[in-house]
Amino acid sequence: MTEQDDYGLEHGRPAEGPSPSALARERREHAADVLALTLENRDATAFVHAGRGREPAIRYSCESIPHGQTAVAYDGAADEWLVRSVDTSDGHPAADLAATLADRGREGTILTPPHVPHDAALYLENAGFEVASTDAIARARATKTAGERDWIAVAQRAASAGIRRAASVLADAAIVDGRLAVADGDGDTVPLTPARLRIAIDEAIVGAGAFPAGNTAVNPETVSHPDTDADGEALRPDEPIVLAATPRGPSGYYGGLVRTLVVDSDGGRERRVHVAVTQSFRSARSLLTAGSASVHTVAADLEAEVRSFGLDDSDEVEATVSGVGLEPCEGPIDGSDEIEPGAVVRLDVAARVDETSRLRIADVVVVTDEGERPDRLAAPAHSLSPAALLER
Repeated sequence: MTEQDDYGLEHGRPAEGPSPSALARERREHAADVLALTLENRDATAFVHAGRGREPAIRYSCESIPHGQTAVAYDGAADEWLVRSVDTSDGHPAADLAATLADRGREGTILTPPHVPHDAALYLENAGFEVASTDAIARARATKTAGERDWIAVAQRAASAGIRRAASVLADAAIVDGRLAVADGDGDTVPLTPARLRIAIDEAIVGAGAFPAGNTAVNPETVSHPDTDADGEALRPDEPIVLAATPRGPSGYYGGLVRTLVVDSDGGRERRVHVAVTQSFRSARSLLTAGSASVHTVAADLEAEVRSFGLDDSDEVEATVSGVGLEPCEGPIDGSDEIEPGAVVRLDVAARVDETSRLRIADVVVVTDEGERPDRLAAPAHSLSPAALLER
């Protein structure tokens, strides 16, 4: 099998990820390893965070998703996680947690994320603790456990199913009066609009066991006039059609996939731009094979590789690199963030084809150990032709 095949089959992984409880244990153990070292280095007694139960940083530290306001703590001395929510606390969960830590004899500095709510920080200070910030949880989330990678792969397979469904629709489309058209359920020919193609993608994503999450788009950056309904206007042959899917899997983890397809392409500039963009992915994966690199370094490499094919400064080229997980875009995301082994990152490259269209491709890759080429999660080929994408 090739890297374009289903990740779960290629690597002998299960069709789905671990159970919610097993996944939660994995995450908490991983976070505890990072936090224990951070607390020791900072001479701090505990880590505390507070927020809404569904906030990714809170969910990451809990065995189940709590409702409403929640506070979580990692007690370094006891190597134990503590959770308080509105369902288990008489007052504010952060006040309850601060009192619990004080009753345990903990004192000194408590570390919190920089964005911890102000009232939660005040409850900790009122309990006699000093409060200092840390990015430890963000750093922990920037590398994924095996279970997290499995669940991201599930979401990515659903994204791939959606894109392949769109390619199938485009491959079967007819050209009527210079526009694309397809047969409806009654056998009549109807215009193939972005809205109709988006529905087809979403149906395939749901059929693959994930949720579109309102993130599916067809030609998301199309330039249109104010009096033109671009979503309801039939697509054209010989013009790039950008398909973007960012589904959320049943465990809450996201995938991310973008392809550009052209029906009845005559080559030209879009072919040259396509070769440049696809080559940039090979270059970035080679860079990540050599060892850790920053987000900025990888994004710059992607752009430089595209421009090496003859695109100059007047040509618009955009390359973005970010992590993917409980959020569609999460750490590593800032330019200086290092992409370490275990990170799952989305590489997204776009380049202008003409004044009204761009060619864009995005994949999700798992960064492995130094010297090992990053694994590309389930994804169809990079082909411009819908039929060629379906063949590979």
